[in-house]
Parts: sequence; structure tokens; C-alpha cells
Amino acid sequence: RKKRERRKMVYESKKNLIVLSSPSGGGKSTVARFLLRTFPRFSFSVSATTRPKRPRELHGRSYYFISRMEFERKIKNGEFVEYEEIFGNYYGTLRSEIDRVIKHRRKLVFDVDVKGALSLKKAYPEDALLIFLAPPDQITLEERLRKRKTENEEQIDERLKRAEMEMSRMKEFDYVVVNDVLDTTLDEVKEIVEQYI
Repeated sequence: RKKRERRKMVYESKKNLIVLSSPSGGGKSTVARFLLRTFPRFSFSVSATTRPKRPRELHGRSYYFISRMEFERKIKNGEFVEYEEIFGNYYGTLRSEIDRVIKHRRKLVFDVDVKGALSLKKAYPEDALLIFLAPPDQITLEERLRKRKTENEEQIDERLKRAEMEMSRMKEFDYVVVNDVLDTTLDEVKEIVEQYI
């Protein structure tokens, strides 16, 4: 009987939704790609966005790139688990993506902003595992944003201001990993995820 109870407890702690979040430039995309390479059965949750496509991004792989009008129609129809307007563009997670994966007992990796992560936890409290990737400090975060060369000065300032708000909410996550040395970060995240799959 004890053995059966223990097995049940382990089963109940399993998570289908691995949610990574960090301020812009915090490393969530890098860690998400690592998890997808390490665990072949994991799938990437493709968010929808109204922002323009960057070089090397693919529709349906990086994001679903849709028009503002179509995004707002999906909001009205309740098709998003979470969505937010950030720097003039919408980002959101389609409910259909998650329900399909949970139905087939697959694991889904998310790379979302802090509010999105907390919305996912609220909508799927039993299924979501939230991991916050914290930059070692503000200076490192700024250096990473500049190195990307995808934002202008004004956008970098906006992202750094937003980072303060996001850092203030990291206590609401299941785990916080300081992303200082990448290899150490990847090992830590892998160890956390292995406990829940």
C-alpha cells in the first residue's frame, strides 16, 4: 500500500507545461532550445504575435505572426490562455495549443514574459512548472540586450524598466535560477525539469 501511495504522489507531481520566463535578454530562448534538444519528446509552445518577423524567424516555428485585427478577433473569441501588449505589439498563447498537448500527455516548453507565465499557472495550476531565469545584475542584462542588436536605444531603455517589474515578481515562480554561467544554468534547469517528468 505504501508503495502505491508513493507512486501516486510521484505521478501527481508530474508537469506537462514547462514555463520559462525572464526579462528580455535573460536567456529564456537559449534555455528553451536546450530543453528541446535534451528531451526529444518535448514540444515548443508557439506563441502568436503581431510584431514583425525578425531575420531567421519562421512562421509557425518561432511565432505565429498574425495581424492586429486577427489577434483582437481571437481575444474576443476567448482563444488565448494569456496575452499581453508589450511595446506596442500583442503576444499570446493559444488555448488550443495547450489542450492538444495535455490531451496527448506530451510536454510543452514555454518561453514567455512574466505575466504570461503567471497566467498559465493560474489557468493550469496542476500542470505548469514555472522557472524564472534571473540575470546576475542589471549591467549584464543591458550588455546582453545590446549584443542582440535587435532593439534601438529607446527600446533597450523600455526593456530595462520592464525588467525591474518582472524581477519583483520572481518570488511567485516555483524556481529561480540565476543565469550567470550558461552551462551551470542549463545543468540546473535540466535537474529541476527531470524531477517533474
